[in-house]
Amino acid sequence: MNFQVTVLKILVSYPDGFAVMADLKRDMAILATSGRDWSERTKRLAARVPDLNIFSQALVERLNGGWRITDKGRAVLETMEARQRDPEHVVEGAASELCSPAAPPPRLAANRGIRRSDRRRDRRMARERIRANAS
Repeated sequence: MNFQVTVLKILVSYPDGFAVMADLKRDMAILATSGRDWSERTKRLAARVPDLNIFSQALVERLNGGWRITDKGRAVLETMEARQRDPEHVVEGAASELCSPAAPPPRLAANRGIRRSDRRRDRRMARERIRANAS
């Protein structure tokens, strides 16, 4: 499991992109024990930005006992998740260069199912967080 990609994915699932450390740790533990699929997925995403560093590249900022994803972090994550025409293609260069792509790659019909399942998982995790915080 790639820690930095996982942090970006967790933070983007929160309404304002901010999560306190307790929530981050809990979500990280859930994803770490969710199986090989998550680990393989984060490795694939991380391979697209080999020099990813969420703090030095200002993708995540530390605030009041938690972390918040920045707009730049959201852009890098979107770029990482965008399917390339060549599945073997690995993005080279700094993540900061990815923040302003000339044109996003076209979305394939097969990606809709993947994205939809990601949204379902994110909504399910958000509901679980709400239930846990309510009790």
